[in-house]
Amino acid sequence: MDIQVLGALGVSRGGVSITPTAPKARQVLALLALHADQVVPVAALVEELWAGRPPRSARTTLQTYVLQLRELITAALAQPAGGGPLCAKDVLVTCPGGYRLATGGGTSDVREFERLAGLGYRAMDAGDHPRAARLLREALGLFSGAPFADVQQGSQLETEARRLQESRLCALDQRIEADLRLGRHRELLAELTVLAGRYRTHENLHAQFMLALQRSGRRSEALDAYRRLRTTLVSELGIEPCVALRRLQRSILLAGPEQAAKTPEAAPPMASAAG
Repeated sequence: MDIQVLGALGVSRGGVSITPTAPKARQVLALLALHADQVVPVAALVEELWAGRPPRSARTTLQTYVLQLRELITAALAQPAGGGPLCAKDVLVTCPGGYRLATGGGTSDVREFERLAGLGYRAMDAGDHPRAARLLREALGLFSGAPFADVQQGSQLETEARRLQESRLCALDQRIEADLRLGRHRELLAELTVLAGRYRTHENLHAQFMLALQRSGRRSEALDAYRRLRTTLVSELGIEPCVALRRLQRSILLAGPEQAAKTPEAAPPMASAAG
């Protein structure tokens, strides 16, 4: 079973899609796919589908969606590349208290993202910035859009989508830091311009943007970026920029133009307000 949830939902067996078109069945498959090879409790599936207001027929209706998915799995297994003598119940397994989608050694973009990102973080900790940048770039490349982009989301999937987006943002932050440490400040400017506009209260991204601008000889623009961030933080969240960011602003103020092209350490670590 090959699974993609970091963007549009795609689940296939032997190259044959088992992704349904019906919204509720897609929700069920999305939650099973995210937790592939683990038992997803019936209660979690019911909560996802009906958000605390399940009909009396909830369990029976859920079984209907499971049957629809098994019909698609059966059709996929019947294809030449479908995987041999398995039956649909071997792939979408009924377990005590829930259901489990068995991958049979197939791929999962979430698992691959987590593997690559973990390797990237370890490379950063070891000071291997070229390897960190490469691994984190590969991890981020697995996102083709927002998680579950074409799936109707209940409370379970909404929570998981937010978690995955936060994981993506953390990996992005670390990849940019690795690139800054490699002196790629000019290459980063276009990307950081977009990110600073999208995440208007994310302090670490703005610190990285300020550093990239300063190192590119655009000191006044780096200070303008700080002023915009401070205005947004005060007006929208009622807080001042963190100490590390204020120190960075002072260092840019005090640095002469001849120092701007240096390649000092990357952005100082700091807590980031959600943007």
